[in-house]
Amino acid sequence: MTASEERPERPEPKGRPGPAATTPADGPGSRPDGRPAPHPDELLRIEGLRKTFPGVVALDNVDFDLRRGEVHVLLGENGAGKSTLIKMLSGAYRPDRGRILAEGREVRIDDAQAAERLGIATIYQEFNLVPDLTVAENIYLGRQPRRFGLVDHRRMRADAEQLLRRVGVDVRPDAKVRELGIARLQMVEIAKALSLDARVLIMDEPTAVLTSEEVDRLFAIVRQLRADGVGIVFITHHLEEIAALGDRVTVLRDGRSIDQVPASTPEDRLVQLMVGRSIEQQYPRERPDTGEVLLSVRGLTRDGVFHDISFDVHAGEVVGLAGLVGAGRTEVARAVFGADPYDTGTVDVRGERLARHDVPAAMGAGIGLVPEDRKGQGLVLDASVQENLGLVTLRSATRSGLVDLKAQRTAAARIAKQLGVRMSGLGQHVRTLSGGNQQKVVIGKWLLADTRVLILDEPTRGIDVGAKVEIYQLINELTASGHAVLMISSDLPEVLGMSDRVLVMAQGRIAGELPAGQATQDAVMALAVSTEPSDEHPAPKNAEEGPRGH
Repeated sequence: MTASEERPERPEPKGRPGPAATTPADGPGSRPDGRPAPHPDELLRIEGLRKTFPGVVALDNVDFDLRRGEVHVLLGENGAGKSTLIKMLSGAYRPDRGRILAEGREVRIDDAQAAERLGIATIYQEFNLVPDLTVAENIYLGRQPRRFGLVDHRRMRADAEQLLRRVGVDVRPDAKVRELGIARLQMVEIAKALSLDARVLIMDEPTAVLTSEEVDRLFAIVRQLRADGVGIVFITHHLEEIAALGDRVTVLRDGRSIDQVPASTPEDRLVQLMVGRSIEQQYPRERPDTGEVLLSVRGLTRDGVFHDISFDVHAGEVVGLAGLVGAGRTEVARAVFGADPYDTGTVDVRGERLARHDVPAAMGAGIGLVPEDRKGQGLVLDASVQENLGLVTLRSATRSGLVDLKAQRTAAARIAKQLGVRMSGLGQHVRTLSGGNQQKVVIGKWLLADTRVLILDEPTRGIDVGAKVEIYQLINELTASGHAVLMISSDLPEVLGMSDRVLVMAQGRIAGELPAGQATQDAVMALAVSTEPSDEHPAPKNAEEGPRGH
């Protein structure tokens, strides 16, 4: 269904109360404040919303509205205010000024329960699931079906199974959430939101870690919800998704709503609205001369996970690692870094053999890992920017048992400025930074150490267009100064655009190697679905979420 087609109005869900209204909104006609009159199908309206944190204006006079049966894309760089806005709609934050109207009446959203009563469900970019509970228990947490006063586990499992089938994911309802990979966790979150029968569904970068097939499945679900009259707020950094799925776009920049445009608006215009400037080249890869082999992996094997992995990465080189879900890319990266064990094989850095399963030895040899889960594995969220940047170099910054705070502060200030971290100061807690700025801090802590080999696992996941280019430029700076980069990404154009060579994994093996000139989406996908290793990857040379083709 296209944006121009008529969409049916969705009937009021049975048993759900209407908005906790207090004040009627302005009716049709002219508005004295210059804002447009409400649309007859309007579900949600935000007017003049402002939110501040100590030293930071997160939102300033933001306007936004959502109608029945539409996908309204919320677009902006990290730090533009998107996350703050959706947290106010979901009850996590309260606005300092402005008003929120649901179906024409002013409401207060003081907590998540208030949002749920208004029919607002949110799927966050960072998952809101309890690891030790089952999939079914997570989907119906706090809303378990009951029979004779007891939880009806049979019905809960059956209902959860139906929802999981609806989103097309092969997961047992009684599986523990901690057993699932990121892509499946995302689909469980979507099933959980669908269980709420929401009028308004907020989706914060739901496609960030999904394969092309999973994205297609998600889009089919979103289109069906739209046809049912649900209003969907869709946040994405993949610009090509906007025209494919959206109806309207509101662009935020520096906490303000800059413009509202049709989803058919050209991408270069959207980028200009987002960042206030044109971006000439999306993947600005510079290809310096390569030097010595910095990382050499031979015969790396972990039974049942990956087998006979061999590759080299040279100084000045970016080697991309592509593959489908479950191919073993992240597992190989963690084994090379010493975070996970392996059964046989060797890892050498500049000719020196590393001990197995020994992270300090890997770090001491100059290997750094930027993990795919930055919040869970890359940061101490309740520590400051300065403290996080100094994590890797903490031991060297310690004198007689005391940390040289002045030296640490000077070094942290230098790297934060180099990376363009948006913050109120070095003392700001990392938890309060946007996703893109958090990722810069994760990378920055390795730049402060003597890291020669940097493993980047989903380095631009959840990062906007402008920040992505900054990360790519940083990769160029690293390779120009003689570093080696091993990059894992589910964004296939990113792998192709930034890699000098692409290693493709399939079923735990390296299926083939493609130099930059031969690496196309079709060539990578052909190897990714292969069952036998390719002769194109001789052992002396070389390389779960699936690649995203655009």
